[in-house]
Amino acid sequence: MRSLTAVVVAAVVALAVPAPAAAQEPVTSFDQLSTRLKPGDTIWITDAQGREVKGKIQALAPDALTLRGDGLMTFAARDVSIIRESDGDSLKNGALIGLGVGGGIGVAACVSIVAMDDDDAGWCAAAIGTYSAMGVGIGVGIDALIPGRKRVAYRAPGAPGTTPARLSFAPVITPRTKGVAVSFAF
Repeated sequence: MRSLTAVVVAAVVALAVPAPAAAQEPVTSFDQLSTRLKPGDTIWITDAQGREVKGKIQALAPDALTLRGDGLMTFAARDVSIIRESDGDSLKNGALIGLGVGGGIGVAACVSIVAMDDDDAGWCAAAIGTYSAMGVGIGVGIDALIPGRKRVAYRAPGAPGTTPARLSFAPVITPRTKGVAVSFAF
């Protein structure tokens, strides 16, 4: 019984620890777009006037981009301020979270039944399987309802938001003064 509890605790801890996320920085050169995007990808382009257009990439060149939205539109590199792409959230994380929650409920039910009567080992396996399957279904359903985020794939040099805010600290030491100078630039 203790080994089952140890396995369950280890599984719950493994599912609860988040994986490190590696955010990709947007490219700042239009000719580097082919490293991040390919024809067929759905993107959102914000042009130099601030208008946003959604469409699928039809053609990608080092100095221009052709987009199929309400028709074919070609954007020169100088006319594009920001390009966003969908992060393509899969349903796998919802399934895994649902599996963990449903399996945990099944194990809890199993432990409580076995504590009262040792002859229900077959019932335990059925309970864990049933609750796990229900958890996967619910997890996938909830994950499907959550819209994906848009990630910046390209940001033109000089576009709004390209100069990050800076906070700096510097020691100030003189014969009569000791302290810290703080500056904030944006």
